[in-house]
Amino acid sequence: MTAMDLKLIKIVSDHYWIKRDSVVNKISFKGRTFYNKFEKVNAPLTQSIINQHLKGEITVAHSLINKMNKVENIVIDYNGRDPERFYHKTQLLLREEGFINFTAYKSKTEGHLHVYIHKGHTTLQEAIQLGKMLSMKLAAKQPKQWRIFPNNDMPDEYNILILPYEVYAKERGASWSKHM
Repeated sequence: MTAMDLKLIKIVSDHYWIKRDSVVNKISFKGRTFYNKFEKVNAPLTQSIINQHLKGEITVAHSLINKMNKVENIVIDYNGRDPERFYHKTQLLLREEGFINFTAYKSKTEGHLHVYIHKGHTTLQEAIQLGKMLSMKLAAKQPKQWRIFPNNDMPDEYNILILPYEVYAKERGASWSKHM
């Protein structure tokens, strides 16, 4: 994984989240209780921190929502057993829907993928709506084994993703899209 591969994501880099061994805080949200093991660090996410993460010394996550409540990426967090099939179907759906820039990354767990759909400066509500629409269309074609980020079913502290470890596949289109 190179720095250039991570630049495709357009990570919110003014802060980051680091995983701790114990619960950092308890969050009540919409009648549910969340126990957060990630602690927010209000310092820039630097290449040295990313390198520590890639070596497995620490676990670092990044926020999907920036200070202005804007989102650069909609992410599909696939946790199933057949990543090739999932990516193939997802890739076809995304092209059909007009999304031309997306990248799939491998996560720490074998067979799990994070598909970053590079949407650009999008409001949080629009990103949530697009995510729900994509999830519904994917669910019509295969069993649901994923979550969409960002979502409004979890607090902002949970709309974070662990930095990816390796590129699975990239898609860069050249034509204009109906969603741009």
